[in-house]
Amino acid sequence: MRYLLPICLMLAAAGVQADTYRWTDSGGRTVISDTPPAGKATGVVKLGGKPEASDGLSFATKRAMEAFPVTLYTSADCITECKNARDLLSGRGVPFTEKMVQKPEEAEELKQLVGELFVPSLKVGKQSFRGFEAGAYGNLLDLAGYPKSAAKITSGESK
Repeated sequence: MRYLLPICLMLAAAGVQADTYRWTDSGGRTVISDTPPAGKATGVVKLGGKPEASDGLSFATKRAMEAFPVTLYTSADCITECKNARDLLSGRGVPFTEKMVQKPEEAEELKQLVGELFVPSLKVGKQSFRGFEAGAYGNLLDLAGYPKSAAKITSGESK
């Protein structure tokens, strides 16, 4: 009898890890179930389940990344300033896309963004900055909600 409570708690905890699905059926009703929908269902969302593999990004970084994606415009002949821009973004743990301007349409995109063909240039969400200035880059990233430093990943092992 004294083992009944721990066994029930273990079984309840195992049930928490089950996958849950939410969808809208053909009649327009919202359904929540532990089995995936059969047939025609719209808006299927998988909830819970096994935790996804960690990409090492903090919640704040993920949220900023979704709302304010970062793009760094560079060129093959931009060496020192482009490296400094990359290093600043990497040092803060900011996920970014690097666009090396090579084609006329890429050059036109950059001209529309900053007014002329100038690298490095940074785009954070809808805001942009021409050239490299650490303070200006930091300000754009701060306003977008990116953490000031990269998240430290711990292994979880004790020594």
